[in-house]
Amino acid sequence: MLTSLHPTVALADLIREVKTASSAWIKGRKVFPFFEHWQEGYGAFTVSAADRPGLIEYVKNQEAHHERTGFLEELQEMVEKHQLVWKPDYPP
Repeated sequence: MLTSLHPTVALADLIREVKTASSAWIKGRKVFPFFEHWQEGYGAFTVSAADRPGLIEYVKNQEAHHERTGFLEELQEMVEKHQLVWKPDYPP
């Protein structure tokens, strides 16, 4: 998900609202019959305005991209690239 976030809005509040609303939509329309709830936690990254067009193209082609590189593998690479700590006990 790519979004802009006003400085007065807490990221945790945005994520809570997205998870709550999307859970209700998924369950109400029975889009995924076995869906129970979203996992705990979330990941968030910032991007410069100059990099936004490239990121939009990435999101548009994400399904094809993940045929070559798995989501979890890509996430680990991003975490390591930005010198963050990867916690393998977090479920994908």
